[in-house]
This record gives sequence, structure tokens and C-alpha cells, in this order.
Amino acid sequence: MIDTPGLSVNFLKKEPYTGSHAGSRYYLCSAEDKIKVCIYPEPWCFEVTPDDDKTWNEFPFSPEGLKSAVDWIAEYITKKA
Repeated sequence: MIDTPGLSVNFLKKEPYTGSHAGSRYYLCSAEDKIKVCIYPEPWCFEVTPDDDKTWNEFPFSPEGLKSAVDWIAEYITKKA
């Protein structure tokens, strides 16, 4: 289970959300009525991680879409471990 304190669709309307778990980092943001999610390896921050090392996915901008996004992050990281 990934801990995402304070994460909500209202939060994503204002700014991106970042976190890390089990050697991977993740970045969530809102764009064009969607939740865009990126997973990338530690130790670098999002801005300096090469694009080839980033995996992206999109979800509907809704509470259900946010739950699906967090579930996708957890599943992706579990498969990588």
C-alpha cells in the first residue's frame, strides 16, 4: 500500500504531487481534465530523470480516477520489485 497523505483531486487542481516507494518515485498532476501519472527510478528528481526512464499513464480527473492512479502506481512498483 502506498501512503499518499493529503492527496485529492482538489490538491491536484492546484499543484503536482510527488512521492516515493520501494526504490521508485512517482509524480501526479492534472492536465486537460486528466490525471497524468509518471513513475521513474530513484535517486533523481523528476526534472533531471531522463525521459527514457519515465513511464506514463493517464486516468480520468475524478476521485475514482485518482484511486485507479494510485492503484496503478502500487501495482507497477510491486511488479518491479
